[in-house]
Amino acid sequence: MQDHELKPILEALLFVSSEPVSLDRLQGVFNGVEKRRIRALLLQMEQESMLANRGFHLVEIAGGYQFVTRSDLAPWIKEMERARAASRLSKPGLETLAIIAYKQPVTRGEIEMIRGVDAAGVLKTLLDRKLVKIVGRKEVAGRPMLYGTTRTFLKYLGLPDLAALPTLKEFSEIADEVNQEEEAPMLPLRGFAGESGQFSDVADDGLLS
Repeated sequence: MQDHELKPILEALLFVSSEPVSLDRLQGVFNGVEKRRIRALLLQMEQESMLANRGFHLVEIAGGYQFVTRSDLAPWIKEMERARAASRLSKPGLETLAIIAYKQPVTRGEIEMIRGVDAAGVLKTLLDRKLVKIVGRKEVAGRPMLYGTTRTFLKYLGLPDLAALPTLKEFSEIADEVNQEEEAPMLPLRGFAGESGQFSDVADDGLLS
């Protein structure tokens, strides 16, 4: 295998990894490729990434190699974290979403009867996030609007359709798992170099939690 064939493979392997990849581990992927040849290619890739005007670099760190974001771009990454954290769904939002999911179509008044608090603000948030939508009006006095879930809601919980809705207990557990996953570091470019030169994970709070 020629160097021009090896380089994109190495790049792909490092790109999908969530942690530094050792030279031994990289060599294990290739049959008959010498370690020193792989190291030379990695050094070449490292130098190329430093010279190019990219948002990330290849570095040798913690006994392996990893793509990390540039230290001077850390403020922008943190700004994205703050913006996403501000848009996360609250616990009342999750509770209201669960009510709509299992009672749909349901009115605001019915939601408020179950939760015991005003639901106007939470409903607006859910509508803004496109997790719920207005599906019609109930044929009673005042004809209040009916709410139901959307395709985005199914994607949020990783469900194929509403028939696959879990039990209420499972819904809560899945929602917690989604929140935890969304608070995990970004993939695959996890690290950035701070002012101290140390690399640390950049948290991605996700869109909803």
